Amino acid sequence: MALEQKLSLRLAQKLVMTPSLQQAIKLLQMTRMELDTLLTQELVENPVLEESSEVAEEETPPREEERPEPPTNGEELNHTESMENIDLDAYFGDYWEGSGHSSMMEEREEPPIENSLTREPDLYDHLLWQLHMAEVAPRQREIAELIIGNLNPDGFLVATPEEIRTMGEGEERGYSMQEVEQALELVRSFDPPGIACIDLQESLLRQMDHRGVPPDALARRMVSEAWDLFLRRQFPAVAKKLGVELAELEREVELVRALETHPGRKFSTDRPHYIEPDVFVRRVGEEYVIQLNDDGLPRLRVSRAYRRMLQSMRSEGRQSEAQQFIKDKIRSAVWLIKSLDQRQRTIYKVAASIVRQQREFLDQGIEHLRPMVLRDVAEDIGMHESTVSRVVSNKYMHTHRGLFPMKFFFHSGIDREYGDNISSLTVKRKIEQLIQAEDPKRPLSDSELMRILNREGIQIARRTVAKYRDELSIPSSTDRKQIF
Repeated sequence: MALEQKLSLRLAQKLVMTPSLQQAIKLLQMTRMELDTLLTQELVENPVLEESSEVAEEETPPREEERPEPPTNGEELNHTESMENIDLDAYFGDYWEGSGHSSMMEEREEPPIENSLTREPDLYDHLLWQLHMAEVAPRQREIAELIIGNLNPDGFLVATPEEIRTMGEGEERGYSMQEVEQALELVRSFDPPGIACIDLQESLLRQMDHRGVPPDALARRMVSEAWDLFLRRQFPAVAKKLGVELAELEREVELVRALETHPGRKFSTDRPHYIEPDVFVRRVGEEYVIQLNDDGLPRLRVSRAYRRMLQSMRSEGRQSEAQQFIKDKIRSAVWLIKSLDQRQRTIYKVAASIVRQQREFLDQGIEHLRPMVLRDVAEDIGMHESTVSRVVSNKYMHTHRGLFPMKFFFHSGIDREYGDNISSLTVKRKIEQLIQAEDPKRPLSDSELMRILNREGIQIARRTVAKYRDELSIPSSTDRKQIF
């Protein structure tokens, strides 16, 4: 069989990811903070980009007659006269004093070290501070530091005393269990109470010691002798095991509930995350006005000076690396500005579609939130679902009903016997309202909640009710039941 080479033409369609398209997709899914960081970086790296402002837009270049004329060939600047007009003392005020001595190494008053702290002390810092304030032998302090380093953020010990003892292996002599127990008792005596315990049961007992609860108190017996029954809230069985009446447990249960289940919680370094909305939806009369939030974002434009420089090079017919550099940077700047404009237009279109389709929610509240998926918005604005998904990712919409993630408005629907489908969020709200109105001594089970919703025409299964209840962080009917 002979091989033959030949040329042929073929017409085909391909989707090519150009650099500008890649940049537009990247910008579309960025948060405001990420976008602000990117624009700031582009302003630093691309000399052709500059930040425009109202003042800069109003400024006009000086007219030809107002510009200072350069000296002619026969004229020279009088440098001596120019230097005489300069206040040298003021100009070099930071470099010498009146006496003429150099002050380059002048000691300036620095802010206090307290103003340099970037975070508040956490549980680890708080315990180390107490350890260093205590009069402890160096070896015991070393073991105590190991114990503190093996605490989780909730304050519980994640290493066993045996494991801590083996951490001293390899030294002149390892730690003994007696030394570890002494250091452990030292750390457990620190604030907050109940710290450095193996489990919650031990922590609660030590918190009772701190509060002065007597050793024979019913609350202590309930935690130490009937712990498994207490965790399962089987209070009649607890009363029977302790040989007391059920009514006697009420005050003791409240005492235990007042104890801290996470001893290190108050030293948590978690801080609230502030959200700045990307879209504002304001109600003006009977209509809703959509406004994009671009406050704080730099307004970019191509530098006029570099444009004039490039035009000058073209008019002179020069071809140089500098000209090519300016052309590439201008092209990159134009792509970025167009991508930003496309990003804002796309976000506006998606927000407008959400407002149109969720008008009843904006007018009457969450009970009227209609089920909606990404396809509904994509078909409404003529875009692909993936584009809509990028738009609503990590973006927020502020309405008179509250601040919501844009993904909040997209939920599946649940069938009803009459009328349109109902949103899963609306069903969750109904479940929450039913549980809030229930009798605490006879809470509604998942099956009873299912039957109530079915009577209202909402076709929902018991496992779906249990799923929604878990998503709402609502305990089961057994855990909600109050026996007192």
